[in-house]
Amino acid sequence: MKFICFSFLAICASVVAAASIEERATVQGFDISHYQASVNFGAAYNSGARFVIIKATEGTTYTDPSFSSHYTSATSAGLIRGGYHFARPSSSTGAAQATFFLAHGGGWSPDGITLPGMLDMEYNPSSTSQPCYGLSQAGMVAWVRDFVNTYQGRTGRWPLIYTSNSWWVTCTGDSAAFSGTCPLVLARYSTAGPGTVPGGWGYQTIWQKDAGYAYGGDSDVFNGGLTGLKKLASG
Repeated sequence: MKFICFSFLAICASVVAAASIEERATVQGFDISHYQASVNFGAAYNSGARFVIIKATEGTTYTDPSFSSHYTSATSAGLIRGGYHFARPSSSTGAAQATFFLAHGGGWSPDGITLPGMLDMEYNPSSTSQPCYGLSQAGMVAWVRDFVNTYQGRTGRWPLIYTSNSWWVTCTGDSAAFSGTCPLVLARYSTAGPGTVPGGWGYQTIWQKDAGYAYGGDSDVFNGGLTGLKKLASG
């Protein structure tokens, strides 16, 4: 960004400073599951958090037992909220898992306080020998496409995709197939920033920065101001 200053240097400096502040605007949030039995939603809101992403489902058989209470409490606290689905690509199709997610809390509505659902893609926690669930890179891309197309077809919104640079490169071959549709939630626990953004995404929409949020769960940062966050929720 370049500025041409025709008068006082002080005016130019103030314009640059204002632009820098705007570029750095972020919104605090967090993500949780039943592993966080005690979450202080009110304190999170009072400290500046404005959104939370809550585990709803996994595969096609598991529903998080705390989803309903977490979701209700988040709403009562004034937080923008949404659900997430932990993918199990070896157990069933992407379409089947998207359908299960939608039936158990993962839907979206244009009420201004509901985020589109999030697809959680990470290494297989059940098998170190099959970190990508036994799928080829092309097979994994096809699985993700099956999920996101089903979700978009049912809701009119593309889901968020949560992943790490490492997983995305390893398991999809760094596919750019979703960079133009699905917002990226990038996992990288670091104080140095979100790091390398994979898959052709120009930037992360949300950065999961650490696993120790003060009021429960993981700490997330929305890459933009509150107006942008509300736009993501409203569509």
